[in-house]
Amino acid sequence: MPNPPVSSLGATLTGGSTTFLVRSSTASGIDLCLYDETGDRELRRLPMQRGEDDLYSLTLADAPAGTRYGFRASGNYDPDNGLWFDPAKLLVDPYARELDRPFHYDPRLSAFGDDTADLVPKAIVTAPQSAPQQAPVFETGGLIYEVAVRPFTMLHPDVPEHQRGTVAALAHPAVIAHLQRIGVSAIELMPVTAWIDERHLPPLKLTNGWGYNPIALMALDPRLVPGGMTELRETVAALHAAGIGTILDLVFNHSGESDRFGATLSMRGLDNHVYYRHAMDRPGDLINDTGCGNTIACDHPMVRTLILDSLRHFVLSAGIDGFRFDLGSILGRDMNGFSSDAALLTEMRTDPVLKDRVLIAEPWDIGPGGYQLGNFPAPFLEWNDRARDDLRRTWRGDSHTIGDLATALAGSSNIFSRNHGEQTRSVNFIAAHDGFTLLDLVSYAGKHNEANGEDNRDGHNDNHSWNNGVEGATNDPEVLAFRRRDVMALLSTLFATRGAIMLTAGDEGGRSQRGNNNAYCQDNAITWIDWTTLDDTLIAHTATLAQIRARFDVFHDTAFFSGNGDVEWLRFDGQPMTTVDWESAVTDHLVMLLSTGDAVQGRRTRLAIAVNRSHAPHAIQLPVRPGSDWQSLLPLANAGIGRVAARSVGFHVEIL
Repeated sequence: MPNPPVSSLGATLTGGSTTFLVRSSTASGIDLCLYDETGDRELRRLPMQRGEDDLYSLTLADAPAGTRYGFRASGNYDPDNGLWFDPAKLLVDPYARELDRPFHYDPRLSAFGDDTADLVPKAIVTAPQSAPQQAPVFETGGLIYEVAVRPFTMLHPDVPEHQRGTVAALAHPAVIAHLQRIGVSAIELMPVTAWIDERHLPPLKLTNGWGYNPIALMALDPRLVPGGMTELRETVAALHAAGIGTILDLVFNHSGESDRFGATLSMRGLDNHVYYRHAMDRPGDLINDTGCGNTIACDHPMVRTLILDSLRHFVLSAGIDGFRFDLGSILGRDMNGFSSDAALLTEMRTDPVLKDRVLIAEPWDIGPGGYQLGNFPAPFLEWNDRARDDLRRTWRGDSHTIGDLATALAGSSNIFSRNHGEQTRSVNFIAAHDGFTLLDLVSYAGKHNEANGEDNRDGHNDNHSWNNGVEGATNDPEVLAFRRRDVMALLSTLFATRGAIMLTAGDEGGRSQRGNNNAYCQDNAITWIDWTTLDDTLIAHTATLAQIRARFDVFHDTAFFSGNGDVEWLRFDGQPMTTVDWESAVTDHLVMLLSTGDAVQGRRTRLAIAVNRSHAPHAIQLPVRPGSDWQSLLPLANAGIGRVAARSVGFHVEIL
């Protein structure tokens, strides 16, 4: 694959010398600070030369790979006008490829004049690295498995203790075997780049366990990836060998420097006006389209270059298959609002390195016009929260939801065809890292975030959840059985949808977060998966669903149904759904009859997906052609001959 021009910003090692290059449009001077191998003792402080295009540079013949460094920038300190220059603040290179330690919040990081060299990680000069380049390992309509590295691996009994909590653990044979069992096409790693705790967490003795508060967009966090890029690359290669891709969840919408009371760590101290968006008539006021205190200026050419270079870095150095973009609407917004033709979105889709990668948008933020579901340009996939909520409401028992269920099952053409789209770009999911786990969705009628220290004010209030008669933990066998049944039905519905599907790690085994629907700050037993307590019945059910999804080609096709024989919508008596059926408040069952290829039979056939959300078994009659019969693929959804069990989804294949 030919490499496009990549900016030489950062520390570039060439032969026996290293060139340091950083940009600032408003600094009066920048010093390069070199440290010993511990990163604790400053060895030299050297002024950098300012050249064209606001570039500061310095080439050293005695700065080999492994050299620790940082910057100090001079200029006006005038926060009301957006200027934060403070030579006492050691600044991390925005192009740092590796850091010598994690970030930890300290109030001194926000105090003018307090030297922070002992607090701030040092960037490390690294030699160029490369990974074998291949087409992304991801199957159309495949299963994306959302993984938070520490919670997923900390308690895994088969992973060696020294690997737990790290990316390397994902390459363990026991982990890969589990991923293969449930049919994972690609794991989606929640942020593994360097982050810092929000400043309100240390006084609460809490830490950010999810990483959605980044500093240094290219550098891997040493807590999760102590082996650096080599560890990530080797893990990606091991997953590739097992037929599993790797998608990185990246945060380009805000940084951990937060609002004006936050820390000065990198971009703020170098070129605040360039990196962040500010009110047009109030240059000291940060735009906060993220709810996290600041908004990265993704429309600025310098920031676009940083983002594109970061993406190329992960593809070329580690073989990453794709990216998911947190609060992705910001990537397409400038001062005039969101545009699907925004420069950054276009550059991502056309860049020689990136154009074949899997690109996934979380298509919303809290800024003006922030909700953009369906408006990203192809081939972006999009998280579909409309389908999520409709599927939840259907199984909660809300009235007038059967039509919404059918729309979600069919790939949400009402959303993804509006811009002349002919295929679904939906990522269908029922639970994600934000919100309830799948089990908690059917175990709690309301959130329980007291452990977060905010008096249960944080997190979403409208979860479309239900508790099956008891709020939270219980030993009642009937309630537990009802909850397992509902989780199985939700899983079955998810695996029946058209488009890509996403499952959050542990949900296939009934993990719980004790009703916490905003567990970002719970790096402890609340989020850590206890593998010894996972429900193998649920895992086996998920594995069976994955086998069904792999068997029939209808699940690999993302084109919208034409209605010309490829899909029929039936009642349980085998008759077509009528307008009255669709509009009835009490319709509680539906059959989606699909024409599909069957990899087992090696021929065209029909697949009937029968949804029964009522609390009683339902008789079912499927249309029979001469010489054919129907076989149930999910025995647990079968309540006897010609019946679908209560609160279940049946999969039936026509046997010729």
